[in-house]
Amino acid sequence: MLFIAKAKYIDYSPYKLRPLVDVIRGKSAQYALNWLATYSVQRAKPLEKVLKSAVANAKNMSNVSPENLVIKDFRVDQGPIFKYFKPGAMGRPTVLRKRFCHLNVTLESKEV
Repeated sequence: MLFIAKAKYIDYSPYKLRPLVDVIRGKSAQYALNWLATYSVQRAKPLEKVLKSAVANAKNMSNVSPENLVIKDFRVDQGPIFKYFKPGAMGRPTVLRKRFCHLNVTLESKEV
């Protein structure tokens, strides 16, 4: 059975979150939660939060423990890009891009 959780408009660039997601994709949910909890980078917090949400969905829907869940898919997709101008060299306007991302987690229960 599949369990899904989503988070939208996360305030980090997807380029910075994808290397963290690559480490935990395919691992068990309990291992991923422990790894994200001990990883001392602030941008790991939204990943941990959406993974906890997916585990809670699995527990509420089918009473499955985190030890029996595997991360089948964890995607970090590009969200909107807010463009704004700031003064650059010689006072000319320079475009800055604030990037956002969307997170999608799919958990699968192990066959026992």
